[in-house]
Amino acid sequence: MAKPPSTTITWMPTSLERDTADGLVTVVHYQVDANDGTYQAGAYGSIGLERGEGELIPYSELTPEIVIGWVKDKLSAESVDNVEKALQTQLEEQRHPTKASGLPWAS
Repeated sequence: MAKPPSTTITWMPTSLERDTADGLVTVVHYQVDANDGTYQAGAYGSIGLERGEGELIPYSELTPEIVIGWVKDKLSAESVDNVEKALQTQLEEQRHPTKASGLPWAS
């Protein structure tokens, strides 16, 4: 059996909701993309954040890495793994379809 292609999975924030008084981010909208060079799959989600303890990072100093770190921490390692596995399953279905649709006379 051929080895499946290597998959790149990318987590990225797509939008932040924040309090304008202090810049506190309250909601992160994010996207997760999987790409094996031929096929791609994606997922989208939003997660609410609560005021944490410790120092508030100024809004202007946030980076995608910091924000996605918050998302992954809030989701838990198991949930992150489940999202990535689901995307891998979507890629595998694209590589080796198990279902199809269409009309036999319209091909």
